[in-house]
Amino acid sequence: MMIKVLKADLLKMKRKWIWFLVFLGPLGIVGLQAVNFGLRYDYLVGQAEDVWQELLQNVNVLIPITLLLGIAILASMTANVEHQQNAWKQLLALPVSRTAVFTAKFIENVLLLLVACFLLVIETIILGIALRFGFDFPLLQVIKNSFYPLFAALPIMALQVWLSITMRNQALPLTIGIFGAIFSLYSVRGPDWLIWKWPLLISDKHQPEWFVMVGLAVGLLILLFGIFDFEKRDVK
Repeated sequence: MMIKVLKADLLKMKRKWIWFLVFLGPLGIVGLQAVNFGLRYDYLVGQAEDVWQELLQNVNVLIPITLLLGIAILASMTANVEHQQNAWKQLLALPVSRTAVFTAKFIENVLLLLVACFLLVIETIILGIALRFGFDFPLLQVIKNSFYPLFAALPIMALQVWLSITMRNQALPLTIGIFGAIFSLYSVRGPDWLIWKWPLLISDKHQPEWFVMVGLAVGLLILLFGIFDFEKRDVK
């Protein structure tokens, strides 16, 4: 049943700007780094021991804020389809559980951002080759650099999906999401329990894999809390 709900949700996205945003995010990151290396090529490449690692480090700087902004906007847009059409009551009146509806919305957002991360992998490699770094690129590192922040950010995604679904006025969920994205830029020296720090994958005590594992675990917990709340709530 949840698969049918997910397919229906994805069909609703065909005429929306959501897919444009999915493509715009990674393109914006790579485009800015193309400009960065174009203007400072000699400096960045000259002082780098490994040019591919230098490229990944520069790309990684832009991923967290872009990702968190994308999470807030996509969660709001996917939930607002029902809010704008006053369709929540009609949707929940169908022979489908609220758990399936909520989970489908969450999975929909995950799938959209997985596509964006995949595009970032491809575009990062293309940029490196265009910058004459050679074809011996570290594929595994490029994949980790693109996907790890998303897995670490799953608690934030679960939170944003819950807020966007349960609040008809999207101003507050978007404000929280935008504030969280900006706050993440300044959380690098904050404690490791801050979920807005996790997409940065930076810590004196933990490896990036730790943020991925804890992100998956806490993301699941917040998702379950959101489902429980949605089951009890009177959504209008």
